[in-house]
Amino acid sequence: MTATFLLIRHAAHIDLDQRLSGRRAGVPLSEAGRAQAAALGRGLAVRRADMPIERIVCSPLDRTRETAAAIAAACGLPAPEPIDALTEIDLGDWTGIAFADLGGPDWQAWNDHRDTARVPGGETMAEAQARIVGYITTAATQQDGAHIALVSHSDMIRGAVAFALGLPLDRLLRFDVGPASVSRIVVGDWGARLISLNEQVAA
Repeated sequence: MTATFLLIRHAAHIDLDQRLSGRRAGVPLSEAGRAQAAALGRGLAVRRADMPIERIVCSPLDRTRETAAAIAAACGLPAPEPIDALTEIDLGDWTGIAFADLGGPDWQAWNDHRDTARVPGGETMAEAQARIVGYITTAATQQDGAHIALVSHSDMIRGAVAFALGLPLDRLLRFDVGPASVSRIVVGDWGARLISLNEQVAA
């Protein structure tokens, strides 16, 4: 049992680097993000030989669905399937807050101790990781040999990469997952392996 997952972070959205969007409704891709998603789709279409994709799944939020739709259009694939387990971390009381307004002990703990910290009114990183890893491991069991593009969010993808590497959650911020990037993992009944991290494949 083995499946390959292309873990794709959505393209740039209207809140990028300004506020914590979380699961807030009405956060589409920016104009630059739409161009970025189209370029990502073209790049993946060109690289189908070494990055084959048979199906696309995505978080149900606007920014991930738009990115996934651009990939599907470029690669001639069926419409992406929204999967609740792939949605953004529940940021609870921080949802929609500008980065400039964040601070205090809870914010410090979230950045320093992802292995134990809980977002006020939201999730822990472990809970978010369990969602995406649960989906990935189940899909690998049910779809042996599949190549699946999974469009999600930066910390969700970090959680999946940490699972593949056996990396503690308090080390998540030691690597980047940029907008419209691709990270690849292989998952099997023997465990998981990281193939690439934070690739830029836009064309």
